[in-house]
Amino acid sequence: MQTRFQAAAPSAALVYRFGGAEARARVELAGLYRVFDMLGWAEMIFNHISLRVPGTEGEKQFLINPFGLHYSEVCASNLVKVDLQGNIIGASDWPINPAGFVPHSRIHGAIDSAHCVMHTHTTAGLAVACSQSGLSMNNFYSAQLHGRVAYHDFEGITLHSDEGPRLLKSIGSKPAVILRNHGLLTWGHSLASAFVMLWTLQRACEIQVATAALGPSIPISEAVQIKCAADSLQFGGKEGAGQDVLDALLRRLDRIDTGYRN
Repeated sequence: MQTRFQAAAPSAALVYRFGGAEARARVELAGLYRVFDMLGWAEMIFNHISLRVPGTEGEKQFLINPFGLHYSEVCASNLVKVDLQGNIIGASDWPINPAGFVPHSRIHGAIDSAHCVMHTHTTAGLAVACSQSGLSMNNFYSAQLHGRVAYHDFEGITLHSDEGPRLLKSIGSKPAVILRNHGLLTWGHSLASAFVMLWTLQRACEIQVATAALGPSIPISEAVQIKCAADSLQFGGKEGAGQDVLDALLRRLDRIDTGYRN
């Protein structure tokens, strides 16, 4: 029988340097950066996945990728720990990207359950974000996102802190966000929950782009969309939702390269 991904067993060196809870979080987050690369979601050295450091709920520190490294180079020890003001906690050989820090810090700071935030510029995701009609609720994946998708209008590169309140107003309580003309963003109470939300949104966009080439699509009634959203195994507020999916991908990654654990 296949064993679960053992994120609870970081190296002794990592535990000594960061403590047990943070070391485990670093290993899983670094693994997800490599998974993004494996899925073709990497954007050179850009885009971000950020994760709140366990035990910092009051001060809200989070981990983010070092700016200048490709996702395939991210590992547990080189993730950068920052506070909500963008100050690097401890030492780092790399800076952080302000365009990633600004929106992520606003979401982490304002939404208590946003333990993880992730953002991509995939071709399908960006294509739908540029579409005037946005996400079409007419396929198996988009139907599961009924009532979960927010939109935020493009204001340029996300460097300016004054956009934060408008972004948060656009998001409300919805965990899947289409940044118009820009890309996709999701947040969740765990790395796994944010990931399966993004995976489902990405698949919905891929199917939509492919379907558009075939002409008019078959509509799905709102009643069926509501039923799909309620029945989805990945969502519905279930504790641990999505963890099995993430575990499976991390096991696959381990068969290729375990360097992310360093």
